[in-house]
Amino acid sequence: MSKQQSPDYAKMSHASALSLGLMKGRMYRGAVNRCVNLLVHYREGCSANCAYCGLAKKRPGTYREKSFIHVEWPIYSMKTIIDAINQAPSYVTRTCISMITNGKCRAHTLDMTRRLTQETAIPVSILISPTILKKEDLIAMKDCGADKIGVAIDLATPELFDKYRGTGVSGPHKWEKYWEIAEAGIEVFGTTHVGAHLMVGMGETEQEMTSLMDRVWRMGIVNHLFSFFAEEGSRLAHMPQPPWSAYLRIQLARYLIEEGLSRFSDMGFDAAGRIIDFGLSPERIDDIIVPGTPFMTTGCLGPDGQVACNRPFGNCLPDVRQWNYPYLPNEEEIGLIRGHIFSKAA
Repeated sequence: MSKQQSPDYAKMSHASALSLGLMKGRMYRGAVNRCVNLLVHYREGCSANCAYCGLAKKRPGTYREKSFIHVEWPIYSMKTIIDAINQAPSYVTRTCISMITNGKCRAHTLDMTRRLTQETAIPVSILISPTILKKEDLIAMKDCGADKIGVAIDLATPELFDKYRGTGVSGPHKWEKYWEIAEAGIEVFGTTHVGAHLMVGMGETEQEMTSLMDRVWRMGIVNHLFSFFAEEGSRLAHMPQPPWSAYLRIQLARYLIEEGLSRFSDMGFDAAGRIIDFGLSPERIDDIIVPGTPFMTTGCLGPDGQVACNRPFGNCLPDVRQWNYPYLPNEEEIGLIRGHIFSKAA
């Protein structure tokens, strides 16, 4: 079992295994996972200790046993994965390899990327680990066939980043290094081909997160929004999700910024940093809310221009009230969104 390690093996998300027919089951409201999410795997695991991560070094259990985003990640050989991708339903339009903070990961990620781009027909993204990378590594990733990268900045301020990923948890990550690699990523892959993972609910204000989203977009980086969702057994297992209304407002702000409909400088905030003015009339805002698009998962796009990395139920349990909808919200769900988005309550 200990030999089932990368680059010849990888962990795969439960939802991806369902989509590829490697596991049996159905998802709420017929949701499908459009991206094959893979995780580099070693027996010793990740050397980082991020407070909210299921893979944190100091979280109890072996690395093989640890859940990530609340689900199991079974291990498959790369041959099995490639064969399954080549027989996948047409809605599967991308593969994403998630790195971990482990020195072996650089070379092995390149090897896995090369195999996937040469032996399958769908594009490959890499969720990179900036702490162990240089610009030259990004160039090598592109040369191996990757067309997009993601950078998990996660936290809205340098203080929160250090508290939950750096010195506050005896972790190796540094805010400055993440931004250095993100900027290098734009140079290598081009604008809109770098995505920033941003996580709401870590103690930041809506104003701080909206400011960061605006900065990221102006840099040419796409915002991939997540909600904090406590991992059992992690350091922050006791911490609740952000208020749903707050997350809805952040989602709407992201949509307005990226669609060129408003900017951070156009928006208004109250004394607690909550969004109280999106810079558009209430009637226009309602017109934008009703289709439901702003509240769907944001992630890397597939060749069809639609979000491929839609991470079904990665932020919450399946319900009509979701923090990221993996499908277009229906009439009942839109009604709930409209009724809660301007609320100060959870």
